[in-house]
Amino acid sequence: MDELTSDTALNKGAFMPYPVSTLSPKIVPNDLSTFKSRGISQVERDLRQKLVEMREEYIATIEHFNWNKLVYEADINFEPVIGQVYHLYRIRGINTLSMIEPDQWSHQHLASFRLNLDRQWELIEASVEGRSLFEGDQDTPS
Repeated sequence: MDELTSDTALNKGAFMPYPVSTLSPKIVPNDLSTFKSRGISQVERDLRQKLVEMREEYIATIEHFNWNKLVYEADINFEPVIGQVYHLYRIRGINTLSMIEPDQWSHQHLASFRLNLDRQWELIEASVEGRSLFEGDQDTPS
């Protein structure tokens, strides 16, 4: 047991962060600048990509909100069935939801939607006129 404690006392200097004797080897701190610069650039790249993805998701959510608001504020003269496709038209300045296909009617077609189980309208296709309703309005819900 005395051998163990004496060996530990002799090797105590091996665990010190500084030399304990003039005969000890010189301690040179590691150069971590390359490690840090690689880490910083990787973190910046990853977070920048995540911000881009979050912005795209935010814009898609705002667009989804705006389309749903537009449909629910339109004239609807029937109860839509979940899973069916409906078409939004502008008739005499009023938005109207209809079952009539765009190629069967001469009114201005804005977009086509499918009603989901969660009562949200999924955009299937939008005309140029329909898309122009939301141009420049991607930052905040109306």
